[in-house]
Amino acid sequence: MKTNVGSTDKVVRFVLAAGFFSLYFVLAGNWRFLAAVGFIPLLTAFVSWCLLYSLFGLSTCPLKNSSS
Repeated sequence: MKTNVGSTDKVVRFVLAAGFFSLYFVLAGNWRFLAAVGFIPLLTAFVSWCLLYSLFGLSTCPLKNSSS
């Protein structure tokens, strides 16, 4: 599995996950399922791979120069 999530994208995903997790404490009732949605950006940040990026051929990883 080739990584396609760059370091800036990882930080954004961690912040987004923290925001979803904080909704668990702020919202009541049936809206608490949004906390479960926070696991998606958290997981993709940890493994540095996103399924949607792969499907659309996107990548936020910097390109490596192979000057030989």
